[in-house]
Amino acid sequence: MEKEKLQTTVDGVRAVEIHLRNIRDVSQGEIVFFQSRTQLNTPGLGTLMPEEYRETAEASGQADALFELELLQAIDISKRLIERDFYFQWVSVYMPQIVLADWRLERKLMKIFEEVDYPTGKICFALSSSLLNEDEVDKRIPENITKIRNRGFHFMLEGYGANNCPMMRLSGFEVDYCLLHHDITGYIGQSSRADSAVNSIVGFVREMGAEAIADGIKNSTQAELLYECGCRYVAGPLAGKYMNPSYIRKPKEQKDISEGS
Repeated sequence: MEKEKLQTTVDGVRAVEIHLRNIRDVSQGEIVFFQSRTQLNTPGLGTLMPEEYRETAEASGQADALFELELLQAIDISKRLIERDFYFQWVSVYMPQIVLADWRLERKLMKIFEEVDYPTGKICFALSSSLLNEDEVDKRIPENITKIRNRGFHFMLEGYGANNCPMMRLSGFEVDYCLLHHDITGYIGQSSRADSAVNSIVGFVREMGAEAIADGIKNSTQAELLYECGCRYVAGPLAGKYMNPSYIRKPKEQKDISEGS
């Protein structure tokens, strides 16, 4: 797709649609986090997934506006989940690298959260693992991560351990969570050597002061082996797919619906 300016309105209304998926705690079987994924509906290009519009948004200078729009919608969704008595720790919001490098970021975020009267600890900013591929990282990025974490926000590095991901560079960024790429978690249960390798990666993440979240988990056997490795959080088919937040149900609600049908 050409890096031209994206049309992000339909009939004068911004068309951003956030879907959520569960991240579960293996030890409790409970939903503890929600990871968001944003679809962008455009009049000319149809529905775009994140991998299709993020690069264009940054190149055209629209990343900041889209980030703020996603953040406000995520806060609104979070409030509605709380009204439905969902007890979760946070909802993630993708933060573009260009936004993370803004020296005014801390002030902007605190202004937004004061205006909407929402606790900072209920939001986790998701970062792309491409950040680790940068030979020279803007010094404001690790500084902003530290400042914003001190305000109560969380950070999660997505796709950790994917092909060509320099994992050792994690030491330069104080994130709270690392979402392990399915390239890593797919090895769990294949052999004792594979399990040891995964265990080492989870251990390294924890040594860096972060918690590992395993993506792509398909069954309880994988989840149990990961738990033995020290990874207590899982995402993927076992935990649930991305869906419209209004369709998310607690286990009791799902049971009531099935019994009534």
